[in-house]
Amino acid sequence: MKLPDDVGALLTKRFAGKHREWLDAGAAAPHWPLVIPLGVPSEALAQQQVDAVRAWACAWRDWRGDGSLQWVERRWRVLGTQRLPESLQLDSPRAVCAWIGELERWQRAEWRYRSLGEAWPQLAQTASRLFGTLADIDDADFERMMAVLSWLERNPSSGLYLRQLPISGVDTKWIEQRKGFLARLLAGIRGLPSPDEDFHRLCGLRPPPALVRMRILDPALRAAMRGLGDVSAPLEQVAALDLAPATVLVVENLQTGLALPDLPGTVAFIGLGNRVDVLSRIPWIQDSKGIYWGDIDTHGYAILHRARQHLPQLRSVLMDEATLLQFSDLWTTEAEPCRAGELAMLQPAELAMYQGLKEHRWGNRLRLEQERISWSVALAALQATQSPA
Repeated sequence: MKLPDDVGALLTKRFAGKHREWLDAGAAAPHWPLVIPLGVPSEALAQQQVDAVRAWACAWRDWRGDGSLQWVERRWRVLGTQRLPESLQLDSPRAVCAWIGELERWQRAEWRYRSLGEAWPQLAQTASRLFGTLADIDDADFERMMAVLSWLERNPSSGLYLRQLPISGVDTKWIEQRKGFLARLLAGIRGLPSPDEDFHRLCGLRPPPALVRMRILDPALRAAMRGLGDVSAPLEQVAALDLAPATVLVVENLQTGLALPDLPGTVAFIGLGNRVDVLSRIPWIQDSKGIYWGDIDTHGYAILHRARQHLPQLRSVLMDEATLLQFSDLWTTEAEPCRAGELAMLQPAELAMYQGLKEHRWGNRLRLEQERISWSVALAALQATQSPA
């Protein structure tokens, strides 16, 4: 026997699983009407719990709300004729939402869904998947969203920077914070199966230049650059420089790279993170000796693997088990370990470290950030790389 509260819990669960389909289909079949049996008991069961059946029937007699309540008459041999609630029929998503306190959100999402459909009929399925966004953003943000989508549809290849978009009331930060659902809607408008990973390309915008941070650690090389030693410039400009370093040092973290001292014949690339693929586009480092120094965590080895795909001569430094154990008092926790399995570009000892970290051999989600290594130890290791291999 379902009481009104039981029906509310059932409808809450049904709404959570079906609201996107309901938004797409509206009040059309096969979803409606939604009939919920209330669990009319048999006479035998009713005799065992007379008070519970009486309370159940009274609860529905006193109930007032959305939906149509169907009653049934039972002629029982012992208990006599009883009029009992048999089922509840709800004819639309609005009725369900009124039951569970979601009517206001539903009405906003429904109106905005229709507005998108009127502007772009092809958006039906895409928009229904964004129920939360349509239900919860405020009216001003919805109007901004419509304005941005309209402008991008009319100007699919503007070649402008994001900050240049001439859309009233919309600034760069607003778009940056909403790239996800804007990309999904724009992909739906253009008939793409999924959003392009490159938001700027999807929107026909010019991406900001990919800046590469580089430090020239050799005094003679700096002299050739008129004393310039710390460079942050677009990749194309860095690639066009006339340099011939003996050693290329790739350092994962920015501040560690900024602290590097002079090293003969060395140019350091710092803070690239997962953008290490840019190294393949710099011709004057391809024949240099390569050194990689990153964090001892799963992502550090994944970046090393990726970097070595572009600079096969890279060898790692300060990323071995001895270094890890030497600074065990400085270990921290890796928030989200890398999910990759085999990293084919790792050398056997590096791969063993990667697998050991994934298997929690030394501790749960353990990491040693390169900044935590004693600077005297780090300098000695880096200076040792200057000697012939």
